[in-house]
Amino acid sequence: MDIKVLGPGCPKCKEVEKLALDAVRESGVAATVEKVSDIKEIMNYGVFSTPAVVIDGEVKSVGKVPSKKEFLAWITPA
Repeated sequence: MDIKVLGPGCPKCKEVEKLALDAVRESGVAATVEKVSDIKEIMNYGVFSTPAVVIDGEVKSVGKVPSKKEFLAWITPA
């Protein structure tokens, strides 16, 4: 699983990155978490508000800090 946290490095972006790492560790899912701060790369996802979360190429959240419960629902198999 490939998780990208999109954002320039603001406090909320850092919070989402920590949340992503915590959720992956808690769930035991094999995933990489990457912080993307390049504005052009962020815009390639059609994202104009950060922080944003992209999982396996699909934008899951834009412009807010998701809850840990939301994050776990995205990354754990149903």
